Amino acid sequence: MTAADRQRIGVDLGGTKIEGVLLDERGQLMRSLRVATPRHDYDATLEEIAGIVEQLERDLGGPLSVGVGTPGAISPATGLIKNANSVWLNGKPLAVDLEQRLKRPVRLANDADCFALSEATDGNGAGAETVFGVILGTGVGGGIVCRGQIVGGPNAIAGEWGHNPMPWPRKDEWPGPPCYCGRTGCIETFLSGPGLARDHLERTGARLPAEEITRLAGKGDAESGRTMERYEERLARALAMVVNVLDPHVVVLGGGLSNLARLYDSVPLRWAEHVFSDRVDTSLVPPKHGDSSGVRGAAWLW
Repeated sequence: MTAADRQRIGVDLGGTKIEGVLLDERGQLMRSLRVATPRHDYDATLEEIAGIVEQLERDLGGPLSVGVGTPGAISPATGLIKNANSVWLNGKPLAVDLEQRLKRPVRLANDADCFALSEATDGNGAGAETVFGVILGTGVGGGIVCRGQIVGGPNAIAGEWGHNPMPWPRKDEWPGPPCYCGRTGCIETFLSGPGLARDHLERTGARLPAEEITRLAGKGDAESGRTMERYEERLARALAMVVNVLDPHVVVLGGGLSNLARLYDSVPLRWAEHVFSDRVDTSLVPPKHGDSSGVRGAAWLW
């Protein structure tokens, strides 16, 4: 087996960008590419993924293994994508279409599963028996890795904590905001970037993106600071529910909101009152590989 035979390609299909990487046999980055996602255009999305793969493996002498992280999951019942917040993927045979377009087997997994696999393989969850990987971004997702393997489940929804109701809701949190899934009060509607912005707008009347709210909070703005305190308290409640059910050794945060250093101190201080234990030894950590963790996990699917 040559070094080229051990190289692998990972693709992260996001709502706003598609990223591809080429890793060597040690997991070192050799090449990377990013393009904008053709939103609401399924066929164009297929072509962009294929174009990234073809560029990454150019001059390498043959086709490489390809893993793809995608929103949602492949339905075990139909083989079609379900539950994707990139809604133009839902009901589509993405795995089959990619295999036909690339003329090789392709492995697909939920993007949060890929994130969790990356951090459990050679990230800040490496060596832990059970890792819960969290995505806090445009949406809220989760993935479970146990002893180095993604936990899938018969319904392909293991780790989907974002579409459970916010636990121990306050009076002003129920029935909660509407969610694209058709329900109200989902964890995602509170803890996603848009959910943070919505909460700030409702409390202050100021329409600001999540990154601006967090920036102002860091500079001492009182209203933004109160918004962040509500966010942290809600995140602590939501993760306490996960700890009560899964009892993971490590929780790794990913997505844009994972860059907030204050979360790693404030949330563990708050979640203890909701965890059914005399003490909480679960670690809450940032991602070692940052924004690239999900795409690295897609490559590790092989």
